[in-house]
Amino acid sequence: MKRIKIKYSHLLNFLVTAMLFTFLFSCTSEKNKVRRNLTLVFYNVENLFDLQDEAGKSDEEFTPESEKKWNQERYDKKLEDISKVLSSINENDLPEIIGLCEVENKNVLADLVNTGNLVKGKYKIVHHESPDFRGIDCALVYRPDEFRVIKNFPINVKFPDEPDYKTRDILYVKGKTKNREEFHIFINHWPSRIGGVDQTEAKRVFVAALLKSKIDSVLLKNRGANIIVMGDTNDEPDNKSLIETLGAQIPGSDSAGLVNLMFPDDQQEKGSYYYRGNWNMLDNIVVSAGLLDDEGFQCKEKKGFVFHQEWMEFKNRDGQISPNRTYGGPNYYGGISDHFPVYFKLER
Repeated sequence: MKRIKIKYSHLLNFLVTAMLFTFLFSCTSEKNKVRRNLTLVFYNVENLFDLQDEAGKSDEEFTPESEKKWNQERYDKKLEDISKVLSSINENDLPEIIGLCEVENKNVLADLVNTGNLVKGKYKIVHHESPDFRGIDCALVYRPDEFRVIKNFPINVKFPDEPDYKTRDILYVKGKTKNREEFHIFINHWPSRIGGVDQTEAKRVFVAALLKSKIDSVLLKNRGANIIVMGDTNDEPDNKSLIETLGAQIPGSDSAGLVNLMFPDDQQEKGSYYYRGNWNMLDNIVVSAGLLDDEGFQCKEKKGFVFHQEWMEFKNRDGQISPNRTYGGPNYYGGISDHFPVYFKLER
């Protein structure tokens, strides 16, 4: 009887150990599963300026003495609001990579990533001053625990027929994920439609051609390179600059080298910007086709998304919804931005 009890005790210990090992392995697998997901966001934050009048920039309207009466309280509120938006996109974790435009300088980016909602991400910043006359730039912030930047530089945009025209640089960032998968990221803010869509189209087509040449130079070295283009293109997916010049096709298109992840939502008349009763998909995400295959990181649901919640929206008397903007002319509305952010998720 004693020998049977000893055997039973050994068996019990073995079963408990096996169950504990299975539990720990399951938890580890689940943890690793979470780490294999990346959320990438782009957000036009509508004039994120500090309070100082900086020499060489036309930023006087964003000072306490200006007609806009831009002050510390309003600045702090805008930072906290943007932070809330970015931290709400992914319920499980903070976004790993965030592209931004309409930021004035590195100081406002540092203030943003140190807000309460984002500080735990320990974000690092990639930023270069652009020649834009108002002083607004493109930038990228990223979580160094999930992404490591190898190199970065601005791609200057110069129009041969208008040498004095100054616009935003394209920001190029090359980096590697935790599992050493390489990404080539281009953050954009193309010339606006002020003056008319048709009248200004040539400028956006020119920038698209410049971007395409830079992408082609990357693909020439590595045909399977992971390309990610994010930005406020001031054009929609089916406009010439994107679909023809850049060659960004609808997801699922045969032999597509580049794919615009915002096409599906655009076809459903959704958008990131609201103008005169119509939604416009002015914020776009374009990726190389390799990010939609079954190898390495792949785009979840093979599309991008517009993010918005009720607290980000303005509703007029007719019930029409639009992004709740910070200013309308000199009038302070207290909103977050005149754009909604766009995002997509990668998993492996």
